[in-house]
Amino acid sequence: MERNNIIAFILIFMTMIMWSYMNQPSQAEIDRQTTIQDSIALVSEQIKLATIAEQDKIADAIQEQAVTISDSARQLQNTAIYGSFAPAAIGSPKTYTLENPNVKIEFSNKGGNIISAHLKDYKSSALVDGEDIGYTPLYFMNDGRNRFNYKLSTPKVPARMINTEELYFTPTQSGNSISFKAKTSDGGYIEQSYTLADDGYNVDYDLNLVGMNQHLDTGRKSVTLEWDSYLNRLEKNNKFEQTYSTVYFRDNQDEDVDYCRCVSDADEDLSEDKIDWIANVNQFFNTSLITTNTPFTGGKFETKMIDQESDSDKALKLIKSEIEMPYDQSANQSINMKMYIGPNKFENLKEYGVELEEIIPYGTSIFGSINRWFIRPFFGFLSGFIGSKGIVILVLIFLIKMALYPLMYKMLASQAKMGALKPEIAKLTEKYKEEPQKKQMETMKIYQQYSVSPFGGCMPMIAQMPIWYAMFRFFPASIEFRQEPFLWATDLSSYDVFFQHGIDIPFLGNHISLFTLLWAVTTLIYTYYNTKHMDMSANPAMKYVQYFMPVMFLGFFNSYASGLTTYMFFSNLINILQTVITKKFVFDDEKILSELNIQKEKPKKKNSFAQRLQEQIRQAQALQEQQAKAKKKGKK
Repeated sequence: MERNNIIAFILIFMTMIMWSYMNQPSQAEIDRQTTIQDSIALVSEQIKLATIAEQDKIADAIQEQAVTISDSARQLQNTAIYGSFAPAAIGSPKTYTLENPNVKIEFSNKGGNIISAHLKDYKSSALVDGEDIGYTPLYFMNDGRNRFNYKLSTPKVPARMINTEELYFTPTQSGNSISFKAKTSDGGYIEQSYTLADDGYNVDYDLNLVGMNQHLDTGRKSVTLEWDSYLNRLEKNNKFEQTYSTVYFRDNQDEDVDYCRCVSDADEDLSEDKIDWIANVNQFFNTSLITTNTPFTGGKFETKMIDQESDSDKALKLIKSEIEMPYDQSANQSINMKMYIGPNKFENLKEYGVELEEIIPYGTSIFGSINRWFIRPFFGFLSGFIGSKGIVILVLIFLIKMALYPLMYKMLASQAKMGALKPEIAKLTEKYKEEPQKKQMETMKIYQQYSVSPFGGCMPMIAQMPIWYAMFRFFPASIEFRQEPFLWATDLSSYDVFFQHGIDIPFLGNHISLFTLLWAVTTLIYTYYNTKHMDMSANPAMKYVQYFMPVMFLGFFNSYASGLTTYMFFSNLINILQTVITKKFVFDDEKILSELNIQKEKPKKKNSFAQRLQEQIRQAQALQEQQAKAKKKGKK
């Protein structure tokens, strides 16, 4: 065994000697290395003898040589990472601009997409660090975290997706058009082309895939667009603005417009559905991507709420969309689209003919229809003659109240008749004070004898409910009221500030809205004046509930659009005026009492509703009597 070890060591030693001999440098190589060392020594000596300026030049030359070597190494690295897209992986970010009288859009050659939009006709009123600094230029789509990235799958780089946001596109600009090309090593390219309209907010956007059939995965039928958008704070009431901001989209098959929830994190998966358009929507502005030739083949949408208590983040929400672009694997394919980057104006959006105007949250069902097709055009008609939006609101209130006055008259007439019968009701109250069910039944008999309906005052309220709710949705959704002043309110689309107390009180905020306060006060006055002749002995709690409701809603409307609270306040004033004038100068109490006596003598038609109500009261009274008797027997 020892002999074998000795032989092994001898063989290893001989092998090492042979390897050293075969790999020793030749005389020519030794001479070349000697020359290089002599050159380095000479350069070093020259550097020592050179002036400072000359030393800088020499250092720059050395650095340039190092960069050249680094770029070569980087090119090899990029080829491994980006495959045939390696030529587009090297560059430096530069910005380019398209502009018309309404909008200025900035692009970056890195990613070839939009990095900012300035709407020239609008201002931002967002608070800065909680302070109102007035109006500032309105920019959006300018958050550095935004993404508009195409994910490319290529067999040449199977380990990862290639992201266009990492590539440098070569720009070509002519007039109000600009295109960005990311070229491959064999002459193919991905091109993003933008053409801004001469005026307005439309951008024609095309995605051109040239020669991509040689580079993209043949097994994929789509190219994925990742669109992450941080929606800017643009309004004074950012919490309110946040609830009106989300992502909308339209399903191509059933043509329904839908959206993610506005008040919490939400997501929608339409991976199997074709989609016509996607819109990232602020309260009054939006960025929409609309297909014009072939629908998108699917999409996933997600919204994430951003804490508005902290001023460190200036965004409202993060909207994440994954959109599948149809890819037919041809040598030359164009996907034609349009972008809308501008205000939520009904007429602008309707021009696209794809129900894009549905992103304006006027409401659904009958209420949304009232806003879109009655209140909105009528308001626009009045605005054509009246400059102040506040005066237009007053005119609108007056016209609505005059149209509803016949119903108001019937309500007041019913109240006057019930007031005339109040002495009779008082007698019943005294007579049946221990039997409330009996008292209610006898009261209904009196109303039937005199042909008085206790529900006659409900019709005006019921008739006004659709209009009132429509207004509730109309004012905060209509850009026409944005930053429009009236009296002490500086912006009818946001709350007015009468007093800023600086303390964030739950449900009330850090301010007092004067229009809201006046609405609450006039509601209390109107309620008192309207019900002081009504008998509420059967249900005393109702007397206090109707006074409590305006106080409770004071906190809700305190941060609401002042256009709505203006409407509600002046609507109350007109209600009070109509009531006082009608009762004082139109109705005659003696005449009303005389008419009631005449009605009492007339034969009565059977009123099925009144009969059912009396029967229910009678049954309730009988049940109450049975329970009382059973209770007495139990005591015995």
